[in-house]
Amino acid sequence: MDLEPTINKELSTKQIPSTRKWWRKWYAQRHIQTMALLGVAWMIIFNYIPMYGVIIAFKEFDIIRSISEAPWVGLMHFRDFLDDDNLVNVIKNTLGISFIKLIVGFPLPIIFALFLNEVRSIRFKKFVQTISYLPHFLSWVVLGGILATWLADVGIINNILLALHIIDQPITYLAEPNYFWTIIITSDLWKELGWSAIIYLAAISSVSPEMYEAATIDGAGRFQKMWYITLPSIKSTISILFILAVSGVLNSNFDQILVLRNALNDSASNVIDYYVYQTGLLSGRYSYSAAVGLIKSVIALILLLVANKISKKINDTSLF
Repeated sequence: MDLEPTINKELSTKQIPSTRKWWRKWYAQRHIQTMALLGVAWMIIFNYIPMYGVIIAFKEFDIIRSISEAPWVGLMHFRDFLDDDNLVNVIKNTLGISFIKLIVGFPLPIIFALFLNEVRSIRFKKFVQTISYLPHFLSWVVLGGILATWLADVGIINNILLALHIIDQPITYLAEPNYFWTIIITSDLWKELGWSAIIYLAAISSVSPEMYEAATIDGAGRFQKMWYITLPSIKSTISILFILAVSGVLNSNFDQILVLRNALNDSASNVIDYYVYQTGLLSGRYSYSAAVGLIKSVIALILLLVANKISKKINDTSLF
């Protein structure tokens, strides 16, 4: 007896209810699904379709002709960038600022979140948290104006240092390249420290209180609880954020650089992002700046893959 028609009939009867169940579930969640589809559509339209424009890095593009009409030049713009006299200075500033931000700026929000979590007064804890993440909601245009005023030769910083006899005469900090990296890193920490700590505080809140109670019974102190319970419990969150931080190491916060830089500190403030803006928009070398941006994107992708691989091998946590 041939059982194949019977088996196919049974499979088809099983698939129909599952398909209907899927559609019923989708209809029940239609409002959420529609919002999700709008987000996917936005990503496709603004993130993926514009990738077609990357080909201008291999063409001699100008605003008179369309992208398809521009002549192919191959790797000419990539070679020009590697032969540029500003290359060493641009790479040095970009990597210097980014690596210091990574080394200093990455662990500080973790430490801040750990200590803030130990505060017993809820009112004081909320006050500190609000004050710390408030600067995040101010744009760099506003903060840049505040910093420019504070760091001027008649600003509050010079007045305090003169009153304490630490310096003998005012210093125009934004005109001195030697101070620029310190200003950039310190101001970035001031702006983002509290906001970055929110993710870690959310991860800490999911740690079981029973683990802390058991540690207290065993005689563990606060620092021992942080080291042996809190940190291991948020290890996966730290790993994911570290992978993302490493992949963005070539990003030097263009808004911040654009607001605080000037001709006097150009030797310390000329990073890749500003270099692309200067050569692309100000000088009109669109293909050349696209080639520089493409190099940066490829390096960022490589860093992401390497950091993800290392994280997966060390603590079995990765993005993919």
